[in-house]
Amino acid sequence: MPDTSRLWHGLTAEEHEAQYNPRAAVADFAECQARHQGWSAAAAARLTAIRDVAYAEAPLCTLDIYQVPGRVNAPVHLFFHGGYWRAQDKANFAFVAEALVASGSLAVIANYPLCPAVTLDEVVAAARDAVAWTHRHIAPYGGDPARLTVSGHSAGAHLTAATLAEDWPARGLPADIVARAVLISGIFDPAPAIGTSVNAEIRLTPDLAARHDFERIPPRILCPCWIVAGGREPWHWIDQSFRYAQHLRRHGGDPGVLVVPGRHHFDILDLVRDEASGLGRIMCGRAWA
Repeated sequence: MPDTSRLWHGLTAEEHEAQYNPRAAVADFAECQARHQGWSAAAAARLTAIRDVAYAEAPLCTLDIYQVPGRVNAPVHLFFHGGYWRAQDKANFAFVAEALVASGSLAVIANYPLCPAVTLDEVVAAARDAVAWTHRHIAPYGGDPARLTVSGHSAGAHLTAATLAEDWPARGLPADIVARAVLISGIFDPAPAIGTSVNAEIRLTPDLAARHDFERIPPRILCPCWIVAGGREPWHWIDQSFRYAQHLRRHGGDPGVLVVPGRHHFDILDLVRDEASGLGRIMCGRAWA
């Protein structure tokens, strides 16, 4: 029997693809990708960085650390890229690091294993390992592990939610390991991805999606959060952000929610470079109470 309780029940296959596959809803994805790659190549040439630091033994479990020259005990900001758990690379997001370093934060941009070589179980485990490694090892690089912000875009926002739902004391780490979180254009319940063409690569099953459904799994960290989406994203995609915000509130959180007019799933990240924008202020730490 179909699950008629789900918001997406009743969509045609074409409607479902348009609502839950961001690339299908955006005509200029390739242009955005090229722009971000160009910005990142230029940023990487300017920044002080230690690249390809292993945080676990599995393939792609590496991160780039962008330091703030001359500063010790800097706030730390760990960013997870998007790509529906099956694409993208940290090198394409050095422009995010540049904006963070300019604001005085040490920036960590993480890779993680990608589907279909692994399942979502391994992707989520790797993201949590990246947070654990950063807390334990970032001090010698000039970062303050007690001031760790975790952020992510799209699938990276889902991985950020995974860090908020982890039992960190069971791993010998502080319960408040994440001081702040920013979740940009996220997918928080993976189940609707099963009905998209992307599932040929990510290979979700209902059980696998349910294990990582952070609209239903209670958060363990209720740190200050911002949840951000683009106003030009499909409504079903935007609605995920509102549902996740409500989920946090039901459990005692008080997240901020920002829907940015005129921005779609990919060009919303352009705003990271603009400190006067809402997202720019959030990422650089100027929009927190």
